[in-house]
Amino acid sequence: MSHVLEIRQLTKKFGDFVAVDNMSLNVREGEIFGFLGANGAGKSTTINMIASLLRVTKGEINLLGKNIEKHSKFAKMNIGIVPQDIAIYEDMTAYENVRFFAGLYGLRGSLLRERTEEALEFVGLGDKSKSYPKNFSGGMKRRLNIACAIAHRPKLIIMDEPTVGIDPHSRNYILNSVRKLNDMGCTIIYTSHYMEEVEEICTRIAIVDHGKVIAEGSKEQLKAIITDTKEIWIGIRTDEPLNLQALKAIAGVTAVLQEENTIKIVSKAEINNLNRIIQQLIKDQVEIRSVEEQAPNLETVFLTLTGRNLRD
Repeated sequence: MSHVLEIRQLTKKFGDFVAVDNMSLNVREGEIFGFLGANGAGKSTTINMIASLLRVTKGEINLLGKNIEKHSKFAKMNIGIVPQDIAIYEDMTAYENVRFFAGLYGLRGSLLRERTEEALEFVGLGDKSKSYPKNFSGGMKRRLNIACAIAHRPKLIIMDEPTVGIDPHSRNYILNSVRKLNDMGCTIIYTSHYMEEVEEICTRIAIVDHGKVIAEGSKEQLKAIITDTKEIWIGIRTDEPLNLQALKAIAGVTAVLQEENTIKIVSKAEINNLNRIIQQLIKDQVEIRSVEEQAPNLETVFLTLTGRNLRD
C-alpha cells in the first residue's frame, strides 16, 4: 500500500520550546488515520506544518512522494483542511463560500460551478445554497466548512475536531460523511477529543505526547499493548473535583482520572487492590454509587500511556 503522507524526523521549535520532537509517521492511501493527543501534545502544530501554515524547523514532509516545501502548489492542490475553528464568511451565501474557497485552488468556469454544487449536495446543503451561514446551526456551519475543503477533490483531507460543539444528529451526519469520502477514495487524517468517534471510524491510529508518537497501529494492536491492565470505574455522588493523590499511591494503580461523577482508575491486572481503593474512598468520605470493571478500550490505552485524558 502506497503512502499518501510521509513525515520524517519532523521537529518544530518555538524558541527553546520543542513542540514537535523528531516525529516520524506514515499515512497510507485509503486510511482514516486517527491522530490523537491531549492539548499541548504537538498534534495541532504537526497539522499546521502539514498544511504549510507553519514552517518546519527540521525534518521533512512528503505528500504523494513530493516534498511539500519544494512543491507547495502541488501540496496545496492535494490537501483539504477542515479546521477546528469554523472558517467561513457569514456575509456570503453557502454557495458563495464554497465557490470562493474552490476558486483558490484554481477551479474556474463550469468546473468551478459543478464542483461547488456537488460539494454542497454532498454535505446535505444543496437546498441552502442561497442561504447565509449566520442563520445556520452549528452543525450546518461545520458541514459547510467540510464542503469548502472538499470541492477541489483533494487526495488528503485533514479533519481537525470537525464535531466540536454540535448536536448528536449533526455529529452522526459528519461521521457518515467521513466514511463516504473514504469510500470515494479520499485518505483522511482525523483528530477528535471524542474517543468513541475514533474507535468507530479510524482504521489506524497514532497517539502523540510531548511532541512524539508514543504508539501507533490499529485499534486491536493498541489494545494489545495493555493486556496486563484493568480499568475500574467508580460512580460517586458528587461531581466536585476530588483530591486523588491517595488513590494514585495505592500499589498497582498507574493512573486516576475523575470525569464529573465517575472516577476512572487504571491498574495492573495482576494486583488485587479493589478493596484498598474502596477503603480509601470511604476514608475520604466519598459516597460510592457503583463499581464496575471495564474491558480495555482506546481510552484505557491513552490514559495508560499518557497519564492524561484525551480532553485534558
